Amino acid sequence: MLMQFVWFVVGLVLLVVGAEALVRGASKIALSFGVSPLVIGLTIVAYGTSAPEMAVSVQGALTGQVDIAIGNVVGSNIFNVLFILGASALIAPLVVNAQLIRQEVPVMIGASLLLWALAADGRISGPDGALLFGLVVAYTAFLVIQSRRETKVTLQQYADAFVPKGGWDSHWGVQLLLVMTGLGMLVLGSTLLVEAAITVARGMGVSELVVGLTIVAAGTSLPEVATSIMATIRGERDIAIGNVVGSNTFNILAVLGASSLVAQEPLAVAPSVLAFDLPVMTAVAVACFPVFFTGRQIARWEGVVFLGYYVAYTAYLILSAQHHDALPLLSMTMLYFVVPLTLITLVVGMRREVRSGRPARKTGT
Repeated sequence: MLMQFVWFVVGLVLLVVGAEALVRGASKIALSFGVSPLVIGLTIVAYGTSAPEMAVSVQGALTGQVDIAIGNVVGSNIFNVLFILGASALIAPLVVNAQLIRQEVPVMIGASLLLWALAADGRISGPDGALLFGLVVAYTAFLVIQSRRETKVTLQQYADAFVPKGGWDSHWGVQLLLVMTGLGMLVLGSTLLVEAAITVARGMGVSELVVGLTIVAAGTSLPEVATSIMATIRGERDIAIGNVVGSNTFNILAVLGASSLVAQEPLAVAPSVLAFDLPVMTAVAVACFPVFFTGRQIARWEGVVFLGYYVAYTAYLILSAQHHDALPLLSMTMLYFVVPLTLITLVVGMRREVRSGRPARKTGT
């Protein structure tokens, strides 16, 4: 069992380092071809931070480990919003860009609802995957076209936050080597991580689905953790949120789309995912809208709420896997006290915001 943990960590390190190498090389190549920093931030970097999820889920689909493939995406999306945004908001209140409220968050909510609808029959088929992947291609093209209208301030903001600095990789040969090395690390790292996760799950007596929803999901989200927290520390707080929202949309449309396309048969969605995890993922996406709308920022207390919900979600999965006696108490507490109290607070906050008629605070666009 110890060696499996070692291989799990090795696989995780390869995924994170591989994603960083891929993003750095691809960003420099794109920049040398005249692609704007904003497009690089919205596409290569946003999608590059989701490269570990792509590698792990595709590997799981190819090897028949469907629970890990699906659990990785659903768990990562829950982790991204509740843990990453919660932790980032504790560092500093996060300013929400107006475009996120108008466009990116509705797209994320729409993608979550679409996935829930497609999975309602207990599987994600090849045609479902083609639809999801086609949508991410169309959405990416839309972002590229839209970026041409952005201001110089926004372009510089993304350039400072996302385009790697330094001259050691200025030669195209080094950049190409970084891309190829990054891809190789992603493939090898995903193989090691998936195989180790399966063994660890069996050794701990929990399902592959629970491991995928928790350990694997949190591990593959490390690039998002690093990007959002560093952006928050550097004052690029709207970019910290945009990274999470963009990655969540990519996880659903591209990662699950590609995974279902390469799988030999439709991806079976576990009943527990349909009954609990997918609704939680969708609810988390929907909850972003009132949180972001109220004051156009994520306050520290809201960050604490997000983190608390993630702890409760993880505890529920662990207690459920062990059929623990404390599970009913946790479920009742969340259902009849914590969730209603949070909803009431958000509704009151939105009503005050609407009634005040305050002008929208400028957030960079």
